[in-house]
Amino acid sequence: MTEPQPAPQPVLSSSSPSPSPLRRRAVWSWIGFDFAAQPFFTVVLTFVFGPYFVAHLAEDPARGQSAWALAAGATGLLVALASPVLGQRTDRRGPVKPMLATLALVQVASCATLWFAAPGSPLLPVAIAVVLAGIAAELSVVLNDTLLPSLVPRASLGLVSNIAWGTGYVGGILALVVTLGLLAAEPASGLTLLGLPPFFGLDATSFEGARAAGPLAALWYLAFVWPMFLFVPDRPRRPPVAQAGEAPSFWRTLRGDLAQHPRLARFILARMLYQDGINALLVLGGAFAAASFGWSTTESGVFGLLLAVAATIGCLAAAFLDRRFGPRPVVVAGLAMLVLATVGIVSTTPDSTLFGALRFAPSEATGLFATPAERAFLLYGVLIGIAFGPVQASSRSALAMAVPVADAARWFGLYSLAGRATGFLAPLLVAGATAFAALWVEPATATRWGMSVIALFFILGLALLPRLPRSA
Repeated sequence: MTEPQPAPQPVLSSSSPSPSPLRRRAVWSWIGFDFAAQPFFTVVLTFVFGPYFVAHLAEDPARGQSAWALAAGATGLLVALASPVLGQRTDRRGPVKPMLATLALVQVASCATLWFAAPGSPLLPVAIAVVLAGIAAELSVVLNDTLLPSLVPRASLGLVSNIAWGTGYVGGILALVVTLGLLAAEPASGLTLLGLPPFFGLDATSFEGARAAGPLAALWYLAFVWPMFLFVPDRPRRPPVAQAGEAPSFWRTLRGDLAQHPRLARFILARMLYQDGINALLVLGGAFAAASFGWSTTESGVFGLLLAVAATIGCLAAAFLDRRFGPRPVVVAGLAMLVLATVGIVSTTPDSTLFGALRFAPSEATGLFATPAERAFLLYGVLIGIAFGPVQASSRSALAMAVPVADAARWFGLYSLAGRATGFLAPLLVAGATAFAALWVEPATATRWGMSVIALFFILGLALLPRLPRSA
């Protein structure tokens, strides 16, 4: 490569004598980014605002799921286009925090506007705000990830990455508790999950509690992201490129480096597929559950709370499994669990599961998750929660171990591209399959047919996943 190399950095190696990474303020400040960022994905995209968009803002669940999937697809496509360019610019310049600050402003402003998405509002402006917030959130994750390889010894990358992911889910859990316990009331009772009137006099009949998820995520991010800016060392500034005619470093990586590293190229392809499935499942899963069982905002939120608790436990367990066995076994086990769980949720109807192999007696029970079908759905959801966090966290640590520290931003930009290049494909296939099925069957069955597409992405990713070497 002809690009000038940065000045030597004080990078910790696995053999360097150093204190435990979990005793360093900078490491916990980096972990705190996930705590600040996760509530947007939990309360806005997946378990509170997303189900509200599908079940109450749209005219019917099928149209709502299609519109929400289109917004997710647009976000994925735009992130896929932007992330490698962002990685290229970062490797050329070095520091990432100025761009992180800019993205934070976009994310916070877009989330705040979701408060105005009252029932009967046009879907397009709301979807645009969600897309802008999603782009800013995803690109911020890319930039934050580039700080990890030079922050901790390589032997501790899996440990720190999984703990960060688990800490993020703790943030999601707390944000859900605040939303369900203090803000979002049931229209019938006017009370929150804790039996309280909603704070600030929020009106349950116009779903102000669900709409407050956007401003809450914005305020949460502002409140908890600042230690990362203060205490995590930024990447050093790099000298300007000397040769104006030099090919863009991203394309050199895509055409040259991947050709020289076929196992890394195969990992990028596998990750492209299974991450697309994870993205679609997270964005659409809460809305799918709400449409399948007619869940209220409270029930959707409690479902999300259970998944977040399961994900936290899964990540904390995977942190030590990754350190003991490496990231690949963690990813393989997680993908196998996601295949089984996805088949489970799409096979569950109000009177059966596993495509009718297990039928439930008619039930007149009422209350939170009162029917056997709902409890079966919860079981599959917990399995998803245990699996998807470790798959993503150990994939991140696998790449961090395999690439040079100086080129981390370019590789993580490509890694994000792998997670987003087909990011529009799974949501669009779900949207298309749902819309097509709705021509022939009733809406609830159409949503199950559409969601079944997601399992294919996990199966293909699992089949392609290679073993990765470790960079020196």
